[in-house]
Amino acid sequence: VFFVDDNFIGKPRKLKEELLPSLIHWMEQRGYPFSFLTEASVNLAEDEELMELMVRAGFDSVFVGIESPVEESLQECNKVQNKGKDLLGAVRRMQRAGLQVLGGFIVGFDSDPPTVFQRQVDFIQQSGIVTAMVGLLNAPKGTRLYERLQRERRLLGQATGDNTDFSINFIPKMGYRRLLEGYRYIVSHIYSPPIFYRRLITFLKNYRPPKKRKGYPLRLYYLKAFLRSLWTLGVRGRERFYYWKALLWTLLRRPQLLSLCVGLAIYGYHFRKVFEGASSERQSPLV
Repeated sequence: VFFVDDNFIGKPRKLKEELLPSLIHWMEQRGYPFSFLTEASVNLAEDEELMELMVRAGFDSVFVGIESPVEESLQECNKVQNKGKDLLGAVRRMQRAGLQVLGGFIVGFDSDPPTVFQRQVDFIQQSGIVTAMVGLLNAPKGTRLYERLQRERRLLGQATGDNTDFSINFIPKMGYRRLLEGYRYIVSHIYSPPIFYRRLITFLKNYRPPKKRKGYPLRLYYLKAFLRSLWTLGVRGRERFYYWKALLWTLLRRPQLLSLCVGLAIYGYHFRKVFEGASSERQSPLV
């Protein structure tokens, strides 16, 4: 169940005193029938009490807008809460608290240096953010970015609303072709089997799951998904060597995380196919 909120932790006191205690009681009474996902700013990592309450309430994942490891780019997009922070340390603290971090990343800022693409890959790998959603910067109408680019005569039209479809609605400072090549490098690299499964194991090493809860019985579709993954990823897939290697590592080192390992392997396959399809089908008007 997704808690829709741009920043779930905007009112931490109300969460700690009202919402989360009530949610914990409700979930305990019903045997934790499902889990929760939400969005939060990176400073969630600074509040151990809040993270503990969220995990007790059934939250197992949180989407965090990392955006960029480049300080100048964070300043440009006014992501002040990320500036001057140990972002890697923050991600690891959330993982150790029992929260899987889903990360949002953007390239295409005027402040992005030529090294930004490798820096994004390095950060994603080191952080163990398995589900890394990387997009191209676009300028939606009505934003300050749109107005600035309009004044600079760099606008090309309206944004599609999908920042992963390889389109961009303005002329980037680094040049479109260079930006597109760098973006392709990031998404093809982080979801290539050897790189993706290495990151998956990094996450499993960092992650500390909540104590086992008495929940509902295993649903049939989970079993079907597991069996399909054995065939699609473990037999037919080009990643089969890395798939079995990850499963074996998990069985030997973190057996309680086997189902999570399989689920994340499926996610990786899904994202790889999504980006492969987008790369071959969609092009920017600048091409």
